[in-house]
Amino acid sequence: IIMAAGEEHAMTVGVHPERIKFLVFFTVSIVSAIAVSTAGLIGFVGLVIPHMVRLAFGTDSKLNLPATAIFGGLFLVVCDTIARTLFQPTELPIGAVTALVGAPVFIYLLRSREVANDG
Repeated sequence: IIMAAGEEHAMTVGVHPERIKFLVFFTVSIVSAIAVSTAGLIGFVGLVIPHMVRLAFGTDSKLNLPATAIFGGLFLVVCDTIARTLFQPTELPIGAVTALVGAPVFIYLLRSREVANDG
């Protein structure tokens, strides 16, 4: 709550903003890793698609929530089709296809956030 008032205010109260930001980033990274490891790589879609939708359509939640559901479903249908048809008669796990698309996009999003926060 103190950080919401601004970094300068937090420092005057005795809070170290850089330490708090590091702890929050670290905690969010660990929780995301646990979510992906628990749900599998299909759950990775739930991390990447909402960010892509927000970048495409802006920050309006009334539009983002249904758009995320639609694009997440479409993304999984396309990935499933690719997984079933790419190496016929065998099938790839759908998680492998979602990881091939999702991991680079997720890394791009992390890098673009770092650049935006540094600049």
